[in-house]
Amino acid sequence: MKQLSGLDATFLYLETATMPMHVGALHVIELPAGFKGRFLPALRKHIASRLPVAPVLRRRLWWMPLNLANPAWVDAEPDLKLHIVEIKLPTGSGLDALEAQVSALHPVLLDRNRPLWKMHVFEGLAPGPEGLRRVGLYTQLHHAAVDGQAAVALANVLLDTTPEPRAIEIVASRRTRTFSLGMTEMLRGALGNQAQKVVQIVRNLPATVGTLKDAATSAVSQSALLTGRKGSGNLALAPRTALNASISTGRAFAAVTLPLADVKVLGYAHEATVNDMVLAICSGALRRYFAKRRQLPRKSLVAAVPISLREKGDTSPDNQASMSLVSLGTHIADPLKRLKHIKAATAAMKSTMGNLKSILPTDFPSLGVPWLMEAAAALYGKARVADRIPQVANLVISNVPGPPVTLYMAGGRMLTNYPTSIVVHGLGLNITVQSYDRSLDFGLMADARAMPDVRELAEAIALAFDDLNALPRPGEADPEQPVEGVILRTGRRLTGGLADAVTGAMGKAARAVVNSAVDAAVTQVTGQARANAPARRRRAG
Repeated sequence: MKQLSGLDATFLYLETATMPMHVGALHVIELPAGFKGRFLPALRKHIASRLPVAPVLRRRLWWMPLNLANPAWVDAEPDLKLHIVEIKLPTGSGLDALEAQVSALHPVLLDRNRPLWKMHVFEGLAPGPEGLRRVGLYTQLHHAAVDGQAAVALANVLLDTTPEPRAIEIVASRRTRTFSLGMTEMLRGALGNQAQKVVQIVRNLPATVGTLKDAATSAVSQSALLTGRKGSGNLALAPRTALNASISTGRAFAAVTLPLADVKVLGYAHEATVNDMVLAICSGALRRYFAKRRQLPRKSLVAAVPISLREKGDTSPDNQASMSLVSLGTHIADPLKRLKHIKAATAAMKSTMGNLKSILPTDFPSLGVPWLMEAAAALYGKARVADRIPQVANLVISNVPGPPVTLYMAGGRMLTNYPTSIVVHGLGLNITVQSYDRSLDFGLMADARAMPDVRELAEAIALAFDDLNALPRPGEADPEQPVEGVILRTGRRLTGGLADAVTGAMGKAARAVVNSAVDAAVTQVTGQARANAPARRRRAG
């Protein structure tokens, strides 16, 4: 019996009508030249061929007696006519129509009596620049089944690296398929699993306590909340914004793409990771969005950032992640200083979480937990607790490394991979980012009441990237400094160096020739710089 881990089951217990717990992605797929008919039958046939190597798609939940402990996974035969459906859009539709469809479909709960996934095919998109047909694909998969890295592993099974789908070698399983569980098996399995978890917790308790003490000391020493010092410490209460309230049943989704290579080059220039750059871009966009509405808090916004607990090479279909906090520096106007703040904040987070990763639990005893958590989740939403209590974070920002090559689904070329994730009470915005091929795809999922205009934030992300791209690189001149002054000073340094080199051999005459040549070059370049300065300032603005 494969019982859900404590972390996996938590996503089931927290789910309510206002808080669906499935994740997924929005794709635009370009069909090959000469493709005839609808994409739906081709996709169903393709998924059917991959089901033998995708167990997460052919299992469903089996609940314990009286829901006393975590449910288990049992085998299931998915009906692809119910799991893969088609939606027709007006002819010539674009990304805005796809965003609207995801906004409407994302709040709909998955059927717990079936495997917890679904795919929506959108026909009617405008063709690409070369006239090739395009379709949209929105996938849903319950978070109880996968985390970000497990979803990437599943995508590697379903997708191909060439338009021609690869042949899958299917090895017959010797395992007896289990479509249901008897009362004896459930009770024996559940109680045995609970006993093992308790023993494991007790055995690891001494090491766990020591590690927690060290991590707490490190976090407190960098905390602006507890030490009173200003800086990039992440342990501080987040300022309240419109995002930090009880959420509604509505969702608003938007997507935006940035060039991955440019983000990497920019990060390299500033000695920052891609994750640092993602946080800095989101920070700049949030600052612009709230400042435009005169709602920018004086304190920095704080992001809840998922961290993976997976060992390298682990592709098991379950959740192995935890959450950390990172100060975004949105109170800092200067983009370069803000980036430095974020680098310091992520370094502090890594220092703290590095010790904790080995002991953070993804599984724990669950006897009685389903009743308790489901009741608490329902009460939390109905009583609007998130409207009253202080918040430690304002939003979720997640960066998931994805495949670095072009991928194909049922022969169609996948152009985009916009993640669609979860918003919860008190955190009404989730920005999930995934690298794909040569792109960095941002999926912004917001509570429709807290941020109905999430499309504006997506546009602000592109502007924030431009702002960072316009910053002087280390060793370069400040673009805000008068260009002619930089050139003149550079010219003088060159003049002095050349003159010193020829002092002994050429004397005053040689120095005069060198000075005249450099002065002429400086005059010419300065005049061109003055002519270009207004255009450059317009681009920077």
